[in-house]
Amino acid sequence: MHYQFYTLNKKSAKKTKFDLHPRNKHRSSYDFKLLINCCPELATYVFINKYKTETIDFSDPEAVKLLNKALLLSNYKVQSWDLPEGFLTPPIPGRADYIHYLADLLAESNKGIIPTGNEISCLDIGVGASCIYPLIAASEYEWLITGSDSEEKAVASAQKIIDSNPHLKNLIKLKHQSNTRNIFEGIIEKDEYYDISICNPPFHSSREEANAGSMRKLKNLRKGQKTELKLNFGGLSNELWYDGGELAFISTMILESKYYASNVLWFTSLVSKESNLASIKRLLQSVNVHDHKVIEMNTGNKKTRFVVWTFFNEVEQSNWAKKRWK
Repeated sequence: MHYQFYTLNKKSAKKTKFDLHPRNKHRSSYDFKLLINCCPELATYVFINKYKTETIDFSDPEAVKLLNKALLLSNYKVQSWDLPEGFLTPPIPGRADYIHYLADLLAESNKGIIPTGNEISCLDIGVGASCIYPLIAASEYEWLITGSDSEEKAVASAQKIIDSNPHLKNLIKLKHQSNTRNIFEGIIEKDEYYDISICNPPFHSSREEANAGSMRKLKNLRKGQKTELKLNFGGLSNELWYDGGELAFISTMILESKYYASNVLWFTSLVSKESNLASIKRLLQSVNVHDHKVIEMNTGNKKTRFVVWTFFNEVEQSNWAKKRWK
């Protein structure tokens, strides 16, 4: 077991091109020479924009996928990564930010020291075909990650990625959620304990709403050019929509979490829609959590956030850390 000391110099956290977490490896502009060296196929998609800067068309899913392959290899030593057609292509800088802020959260229960190594157990709800959060968390902090997903094809894809990267194989395992209405039930066993749970929930309430959202995103990226919704840009059903939308999904998560209050130190979830926060906070209070808060993040011009909650008081949190993290 080893520890990384958590110190944050506010001066070092000044804004860069991406106003990301200070430990995020993607704060600077992309080095396309390095990235193309990691993934030669990416060269076809790199061009010089009107600002005389190398870039790619971020509305092109194939370009983004190849960029991800290069970023994962150059920054996280992920030797092999791919996605089947039809699955969501995740933006890596924002995913990495979530992981780093979670590490800071654990440090709060550990006298400001980020616990690292495979004694730290993390549960990723909705691991997805990309397996992106486990790859980053295992590479950056060597945490032991369990990823769950209700889509069997997603689990199969994630398992293929894990099998193709032997150095991470012992740090990541997967579970299939057989009941799409459950979140923790059927995944967390009675004698299983997790230091933190993470989730990027589906935020639309239907396929139609998800498609409309993807079209808006495409139009913004292409700035008025003709757009055509591509399946692997849009994502599959369990990735983007859930009956009742994001609020219903997170509400189910909160209601289930009280039955696993002693199994998980910190529950967390991304919240895409700021308007959902008031309802989420009220529900958290109704299930008598000891503490909850909203942590904000910034990726470029986009502000994102995640909510965290725990049923443990400060003494219990400290005891958890002393017992489990030695």
